[in-house]
Amino acid sequence: MSGETRLTHNTAMILQAIDSGFVYGFSIMEMTGLPSGTVYPAMRRLEEDQLIRSRWERQAIADREQRPPRKYYQLTNNGRTALETSRKRYPLVGRLVPASGAKS
Repeated sequence: MSGETRLTHNTAMILQAIDSGFVYGFSIMEMTGLPSGTVYPAMRRLEEDQLIRSRWERQAIADREQRPPRKYYQLTNNGRTALETSRKRYPLVGRLVPASGAKS
């Protein structure tokens, strides 16, 4: 991790959501109940700190589904470590963001 990442409750919920399979912005907002003004800046910081990485889906997929392309996120190894740390600090996060039922 570059520097020291602040493991806030919101950060913990975002990491848990990504780990649970909610891997693009709107699904993360939907699952966590956090607004876009919280989620997207936090994900930019998490990516800068190398806790998550992102990739854009192919335009052809988005075109086929008649929507804008999605940016998909996944945890890095450092992100998994941060998630474990955040689970200890915020034990209820696992209940707030369930590990099953993710949509892609």
